[in-house]
Amino acid sequence: MVNKQNLWFVTLFSLILVLGIYYVSMSDESLTALNAENDVSEVIKVEESDVIVALQVADDESVLEQMAEYQNILLDEAATLEEKNDAYEGLQALNSKQSECQKIEKLITDQFKYDNFVKIDGDTISIIIASTDHNKEIANKIIRAIQELYDTQKYITVKFE
Repeated sequence: MVNKQNLWFVTLFSLILVLGIYYVSMSDESLTALNAENDVSEVIKVEESDVIVALQVADDESVLEQMAEYQNILLDEAATLEEKNDAYEGLQALNSKQSECQKIEKLITDQFKYDNFVKIDGDTISIIIASTDHNKEIANKIIRAIQELYDTQKYITVKFE
């Protein structure tokens, strides 16, 4: 009687033998075609919108870290009332800053049809536009459109990438 373990061994050995013979008998042209398909040295092309996505992901990560810090302070029983108030105000400021950024991004996307990234830091608004065309007129129009949203003077920069 044939043992199951011996049967599996013979089956796998014959399979390996058949594949080995097939590989040895292949022509050189077939082998080079297989190697060309698995070539890893191809150049990866970075598109304009990839830069915007990377900036947005990095900004989202930093915002999430700040939110987590504020939430930890709010949930900490050892924190004083003043620390909790500061953390709550920080969360509100963070949320309002995020909503302003989204409003400006939507304005630029709707009016000027550009992918963009907006970062607000106090009175400074930095805008990165996903375009290789560095047009000063468009940048000036974007600055004016954004300044119309605010009553106070803002320092607005527009950068094309």
